[in-house]
Amino acid sequence: MSVDTVSLTGWGRTAPTTAVRFRPRGYEEAAAVVRGRGPRGVIARGLGRSPGDAAQNAGGSVLDLSGLARIGGVDAAAGVVRCDAGVSLERLLRVLLPLGWLPPVLPGTGRVTVGGAIGSDLPGLDHRRAGSFARHVSALELLTADGEVRTVLPGTALFDATAGGLGLTGVVLGATLRLRRVSTGLMSVSTERAGDLDDLLACFTAGGDRLPYASAWVDLTARGRATGRGILTRGEHATPEMRPAHAGRTRLSQRSGAAPGRSLLPGLPPLPGGLLGPAAAALCNEVRYRGSPRARTGELRPVPAFFHASDALPDVRPLYGRGGLVRYRFTVGYGQEETLHRVVRRIAARRSPAVRAVLQRFGAADPGLLSFAAPGWSLELDLPASLPGLGRFLDGVDEEVAAAGGRVCLAQDSRMRPETAAAMYPRLAEFRELRARLDPAGAFRSDLSRRLGL
Repeated sequence: MSVDTVSLTGWGRTAPTTAVRFRPRGYEEAAAVVRGRGPRGVIARGLGRSPGDAAQNAGGSVLDLSGLARIGGVDAAAGVVRCDAGVSLERLLRVLLPLGWLPPVLPGTGRVTVGGAIGSDLPGLDHRRAGSFARHVSALELLTADGEVRTVLPGTALFDATAGGLGLTGVVLGATLRLRRVSTGLMSVSTERAGDLDDLLACFTAGGDRLPYASAWVDLTARGRATGRGILTRGEHATPEMRPAHAGRTRLSQRSGAAPGRSLLPGLPPLPGGLLGPAAAALCNEVRYRGSPRARTGELRPVPAFFHASDALPDVRPLYGRGGLVRYRFTVGYGQEETLHRVVRRIAARRSPAVRAVLQRFGAADPGLLSFAAPGWSLELDLPASLPGLGRFLDGVDEEVAAAGGRVCLAQDSRMRPETAAAMYPRLAEFRELRARLDPAGAFRSDLSRRLGL
């Protein structure tokens, strides 16, 4: 096991803190770290894709599980796979797709570990049908505060606290996942351009759930009559009849563009103020909107290119400046569309340089005590952390979201106040009680848990 002292941040590169990082090679080494933890405790970390401070532990220990990445046998008859927590969804997809299976839930990036997907209870593009990631876990191996490994099953209090529990109930070491059968490696994709937010919401609901996967890019720099305009992308798994004659049954995509993770500005450190000013962001969004088709159906794309298109793009974080980026994701229920309208108008009126903004629909809530997804609309956007007054502005949005019965995503948060989190998550007291009973000494801690009093 390797050990070093490092400064760590989330993917957004805000608020770096220093911790001792352990890289175990097996379960027993991971258990030894938990048993020998110091007074600041320990938190698990995967590929570091959480934008905020959920996988940081200032002055304590961080258990890097990226080396625990074994994929066990795939039971093709039952449609299940057993894998270590450090396996990425990208790698799982590469292994499973040629066998005619998919991971149960795929978010917008494949660079998330199975352990991170469970700890965040990640929703995918078809949440209305499939729910979040943990709903498809039939068992998990959890390293608890006493240094023991327990098998935890769905329907138990410990499972519900661990799903979306941000690593604060223990370290997920492995899981058994129920898979989704597919007959080709292609997606049939429809794209539709919407002139404003009302039009975009109508496009979402017009087709029902005939195409199960759906998300929209929203232009948060457009104002006036075009406020909230966007591009809706929907998809379904292509059948063999839809496939071109020359296409292989499960051929993976040959993605073009920069190598994954390569900086958009190679050799150049992040600029102090970044390059994303209001004018530049508005121009980028105008080009993207005008360059999309008004309506297109039946376009065939390889599965990885549909779900994880952004993973093939250059690393855009240097554009946000040395302060990093703040990812803000919230959800409000159906019937609260006016709150969504007000938030979009506030962002547009402020001329915030938002280039990335994703709108989704969620279905039934998941059983996790701190799971994020609930029936309604979810909007996710990135903003430069150095924007003047950003903290106060987002505090105001928090209040509006909370007043509408909505919530901000804890797994992506880097700045929310503890009283706001308590107002948004009604089962937080239940989570705290269970955590205090299972881990009275506070073995598992993170910068986020201290900041929000989780």
